[in-house]
Amino acid sequence: MVQTPLTPQTLYPDSDGKPMADNTEQYKWIVMLVENLKRLLQDQTAFVAGDLLWYPIKVESVPGQEPQKAPCQAADAMVVLGRPDKYRGSYQQWKENNIAPQVVFEILSPSNSHLEMAEKQRFYQKYGVLEMYFYDPKAKTFWGFTRSEDKWNFVTELNLPWISPLLKIRFEMFEDGLEVFYPNGEPFKTLSAFAQERDQAQLERNQAQEERDRLAAKLRELGVDPDQL
Repeated sequence: MVQTPLTPQTLYPDSDGKPMADNTEQYKWIVMLVENLKRLLQDQTAFVAGDLLWYPIKVESVPGQEPQKAPCQAADAMVVLGRPDKYRGSYQQWKENNIAPQVVFEILSPSNSHLEMAEKQRFYQKYGVLEMYFYDPKAKTFWGFTRSEDKWNFVTELNLPWISPLLKIRFEMFEDGLEVFYPNGEPFKTLSAFAQERDQAQLERNQAQEERDRLAAKLRELGVDPDQL
């Protein structure tokens, strides 16, 4: 029998073989959370990822023996304050100053069971997460847990609007479902809204440059060098 070499990829694979999302609504939420959280924390040392495997502990490998399965979980979105935003195939906590993700988000799909969510909650509680939030876009249900002084507080829709103690973002439920807001009250945006903003900003820059060029041409007609002004 040929023993499989024990490599980091064997012990800590970068993929669990599961899809990032089961449907377009879940995918939209995951992308929206990741992109807006990156924007929120762009001026801080912070790592934001979506559907990235997190390995909280290093397992011991013994040559000649079947390797112990490393505990891991891939949150739909996670925030690690204090770690740089750079490429990672997976988040291996012992390589990251042993800093665990502080905030995680789960967007439920019809294939997710209550047992699966309960297992994720236990995993996050065991390995150091401080805030976890769960949202089912189809049922429009929201809940979460936050840790304070080794005590877990249960957050439900009855607590909404709710402000994240760490991120200061606000969760609020409306007739159409959950909305998330920046600390300044600005709503989280979709990728298409970000693209429209960029296009509008570029259009305004182009118009401003055209106006400057027009005024410069007019000054030259009058015998004035605009570069000397």
